[in-house]
Amino acid sequence: MKYVLMFFETEQFAKELAEMGELEQRTAYEAVGRWFTEHADKITHHAHLAPGHTATTVQLGSGDPVVTDGPFVEGKEVISGFAEIEVADLDEALRMVRSWPACPLVEIRPLS
Repeated sequence: MKYVLMFFETEQFAKELAEMGELEQRTAYEAVGRWFTEHADKITHHAHLAPGHTATTVQLGSGDPVVTDGPFVEGKEVISGFAEIEVADLDEALRMVRSWPACPLVEIRPLS
């Protein structure tokens, strides 16, 4: 099965990352790199997204579309990246996500 893992960055996580020293940040990013290397056989594509403030959101519905700068989310989390994976089932995807070393929220969604 194919899934997309969406990595959500919270304000608290972003603040903690920004407050880290250079060595701590490098260590954190290296942990993410190791995670991608460890799961490379299951990851078919991945990307890090530009910061949320660079987003443009289009809200569709009744009437004319509404275009706004920035992400549209109900909370204060923003998607910071994603990975497309191919695994046997949701259980395997969950095992992968449990070892994710960065953003505190990961959404797993099947590809149709």
